[in-house]
Amino acid sequence: MTYLFLENVSKSYGDKVLFERIDLQIVKGQKVALVAQNGTGKTSLLRLIAGLESGEGEGNVVELRKDIRVGYLKQEPDLNDKDTVTEAVFDSENVQIQAIKEYEEALLFPEKAEKMEAAIARMEDLKAWDVEARVKEILFKLNITEFDKKVGNLSGGQKKRLALAKLLIDEPEFLILDEPTNHLDLDMIEWLEGYLSQPSLTLFLVTHDRYFLERICNQIVELDGGKLYRYSGNYSDFLEKKATRHGNEAVEVEKAQKLFKRELEWIRRMPKARGTKAKSRVDAFDEIKEKAHTQVDKQEMQIDIKGARLGSKILEAHYLNKSYGDQVIVKDFNYKFRKKERVGIVGKNGVGKTTFLRMLTKQERPDGGKVVVGGTVKFGYYTQSGIQLKEDKRVIDVITDIAEYIPLERGHKLTATQLLERFLFDRKQQQVYASQLSGGERRRLFLLTVLMENPNFLILDEPTNDLDILTLNVLEDFLLDFPGCVIIVTHDRYFMDKLVDHLFVFEGDGKIRDFNGNYREYQAQKTEEERERKRLENEQKKRSQPNAPAVKKQQPSAEAKKAIKKLERTIAKLEERKKEIHESFSSGDLDPEAIEKLSVELGDIRKELEEQEERWMELVEEL
Repeated sequence: MTYLFLENVSKSYGDKVLFERIDLQIVKGQKVALVAQNGTGKTSLLRLIAGLESGEGEGNVVELRKDIRVGYLKQEPDLNDKDTVTEAVFDSENVQIQAIKEYEEALLFPEKAEKMEAAIARMEDLKAWDVEARVKEILFKLNITEFDKKVGNLSGGQKKRLALAKLLIDEPEFLILDEPTNHLDLDMIEWLEGYLSQPSLTLFLVTHDRYFLERICNQIVELDGGKLYRYSGNYSDFLEKKATRHGNEAVEVEKAQKLFKRELEWIRRMPKARGTKAKSRVDAFDEIKEKAHTQVDKQEMQIDIKGARLGSKILEAHYLNKSYGDQVIVKDFNYKFRKKERVGIVGKNGVGKTTFLRMLTKQERPDGGKVVVGGTVKFGYYTQSGIQLKEDKRVIDVITDIAEYIPLERGHKLTATQLLERFLFDRKQQQVYASQLSGGERRRLFLLTVLMENPNFLILDEPTNDLDILTLNVLEDFLLDFPGCVIIVTHDRYFMDKLVDHLFVFEGDGKIRDFNGNYREYQAQKTEEERERKRLENEQKKRSQPNAPAVKKQQPSAEAKKAIKKLERTIAKLEERKKEIHESFSSGDLDPEAIEKLSVELGDIRKELEEQEERWMELVEEL
């Protein structure tokens, strides 16, 4: 079943051609990722597919299947600032979500028995009780808890998470996602990864998260030079097949260049009066010329900036403490940085990672303890907020305002213009006003301004947001060779695993754990620790049970079978009572007080059912 069909679709802005006569087809169950450099048209293509922009070109076709629900997650969410979080969540055309909304409203007015009866009847008809539990899970996993807060008072990250939650709750069959992992912490990303892996979901997404591409996608399309190239498989398959394509293209271009030289000699010798055969050869010559001048080797961003000398004393944190009201950010943190350290910082959103960085750079004072910065330390601080640019500031002016040139290795210098070219800003784009740059291009420019200060201690707070994979690859190579210290806060697990030596893990209540290893190793240890914790809890439960017969140790499976049967009887009774309450609601004979009482009991039964069913699953797994 085809969900999306594109044919002969083109798009341009002024003289800039984003893509030309591209074709694309996505069928049910496919999980397709779009890969391209910043500013080449990824978001424009998503908007075109979602119907927010129109295609160009003769005979262009953009068709979305009419009888499916489509959900589009924009980079900048489109929410009503006057709504509360609850109103935004339930603002849906999904009939089950509407039924839950009506039921929640009925609970607020138990005296209106008819409204409650109608709401319960609709919940039953649409089988919406299980959906309510799923809604709560999604909101919990994405840390959406301030339900009475106005959307206009949320941060950009909170709005993005709310928009994502709203989209997932609606359960569209076809999801179009523009950078879905931005503003999510690592736990959220891993949960989302599992959620989107469901076989029933069809995806078309843009993401720079390479683990996401590797683990979720079964097809990758690359927008390169205005053309669309398709690769079956995940990210590692894409890398392998792209390398093969570039190799084949290089061979074809070399052949075309040789033929072009021969044709050029002929075209110069021939007389002005041309016959039909000669004219066809001239037309062919134009095609050969275009192919021969194809640039196979893409321009690569080169970073070889020389870091300032770093002395023996670098950065020391002496028993730092920081709190905001009842929230403890840092408690008795003590650490001395050594040369060439690469530290990753891990923790949930809102735990205080950015505050911690601001204390280290003395932009914020601790409540207790002190920070000592070595005399030779020169920080380069890449912040989440990015760079503030004047609307009339050109790209070249942004750089020359900092310096006309920067020092390189072996005594060389690099001018501002040359540096911009190495960061993929050609001479023409350097004259563009900074306000006209895409989000990723602005981020790249901000990164350049940080490095241009010639730092020897880099602090990167979410540097991967909005950067394309090419930029990330080059930045990673630079950081691996960087002679100074690096602290990285990022939700990009691939980026962190490739770069860091150890982690500062924010575990809550001010505790910061120093873990020797990268994020993948930390996750493996965390899983093992959780398994061990559960094992100890189970042992403790067994020891705490009174008058446990000796046979229990000898025949645990027999005891487990008895417990399972007992749980099954309990679950059956709870289900029977649940059914009785639903029948009472449907009878129409209840007064408001009885409705309220039964609603409370129904909620308790659902909670107990979940607990009993979870225990039943644990015992089955033990057997």
